[in-house]
Amino acid sequence: MQKQPLRNLSLLVDFECAARWCSFKLAAHELHKTPAAVSQNIRQLEQQLGFALFERHARHLSITEKGSELATTVSQLLGDLHIKVAALREDSSNDSLRISCTHSFAMKWLVPRLHRYTQLHPDIDIRIDSNDAVVNPALGQCDIAIRHQQYAEGDASSLLWREQLLLAYSPALLHEKDRRSRQAPGLKRLLRYPLLYEGTPEHWIRLLQEHGLLGQPHDFAQNYSHAGLLVQAAVAAQGVALLPAAIACEDLQQGRLLSLSGAQLSSRYCYRLVTAATRSGKLDDFINWLHAEIADMQAYLQTEGMPVVP
Repeated sequence: MQKQPLRNLSLLVDFECAARWCSFKLAAHELHKTPAAVSQNIRQLEQQLGFALFERHARHLSITEKGSELATTVSQLLGDLHIKVAALREDSSNDSLRISCTHSFAMKWLVPRLHRYTQLHPDIDIRIDSNDAVVNPALGQCDIAIRHQQYAEGDASSLLWREQLLLAYSPALLHEKDRRSRQAPGLKRLLRYPLLYEGTPEHWIRLLQEHGLLGQPHDFAQNYSHAGLLVQAAVAAQGVALLPAAIACEDLQQGRLLSLSGAQLSSRYCYRLVTAATRSGKLDDFINWLHAEIADMQAYLQTEGMPVVP
């Protein structure tokens, strides 16, 4: 095939659709074209590229290795383009704020406090995308991303909260003997209950090692995939858990959970704020509100006897 410059980028739209369906007929249906027109455009694209994108068989198509690699790239670029166009189409005067954060942070920290922000800014339309996938504000995918990531010394201005772990349990979990006691149960007694964890029991092992209790038998009963689920399991009296303080704080304040003073751990994780290079006044106001809420949470945790890492 004779190589030619890639002048007609619209051919890539037909190719991406045909690659997704692996069918000219189905691609034509989506694009409102005839199968012959799609096939002709793919041929033209192959001529310009200088290599085959599909292998044509009597009753079906199969994409080539190079075609598959190109399809992945084109699909990603078109997806970014659609997102950018959608963002540019929004009226610049539109008072909306698009926030991206993890499911657990949205459900257990942000949403329970958000009414205080909307009372201060009733004209702002809040849109929360609770998604664990990483999004890029610079591409117009959101106005601000609250990222949960490993903590490392760096730009302090982007740091929202350095995560810490506390031992917590539901009052309903306690046996009758513990309920009748005038004193809160200590660490050794709480360790007799099922020990809940997220991912691996690594944090429990660290705590047990610090208190010289690693050699004793313990019931690592249930494993949860997200911190929010772990907190809900503790609230439901499934066992005792080492919980991220920010995710558990609302339930502590409402009395749904109790914490054990002196049984905290530092975490390797934190929350950081990511925005585009240019920030609006409404976004600065929201960031200031976030930091004020974090400061209130820190003050509460300190009154509860939990030292807060600055």
